[in-house]
Amino acid sequence: MDLKLEAIVLPVSDVDRAKNFYETAGFRLDVDNTFSDDYRLVHLTPPGSACSILFGKGMIDAAPGSTQGLYLIVTDVEQARAELVSRGIKVSDVFHDAGGILHHGHEAGDAVHRGAGQERLAGPDPERTSYASYATFSDPDGNGWVLQEITQRQPGR
Repeated sequence: MDLKLEAIVLPVSDVDRAKNFYETAGFRLDVDNTFSDDYRLVHLTPPGSACSILFGKGMIDAAPGSTQGLYLIVTDVEQARAELVSRGIKVSDVFHDAGGILHHGHEAGDAVHRGAGQERLAGPDPERTSYASYATFSDPDGNGWVLQEITQRQPGR
């Protein structure tokens, strides 16, 4: 059985502002339909991704900005960061995790999941190990994204 994650619903406070942000970040607009005064659906896809984001009016009850830890996988985190910054997106500096290869949380709102010895260290992982270098950014509502550099996948991926 295949289970393919193809869409994530994001809570946003201003649909047009969020749409503008994601288009500026380079996401492709797939759908923008208003079905009624109470329901609007916007569907965008990050470049190269099989998974899209959805947001709109009347779609979700979660608090705007409450979604954290959305991973965008890139082959070069410094290049991806530079591209987003050139588009006007505020992105953290590149960092790596002191305790290993898994970033333990996006620092927005109350979503911080780090234990002792897992602090951020400046710059990419010194050995450029796959899964070990990151940068983060948030949309205007605070929904948190993580850029993760992967150049070689784990077996079976």
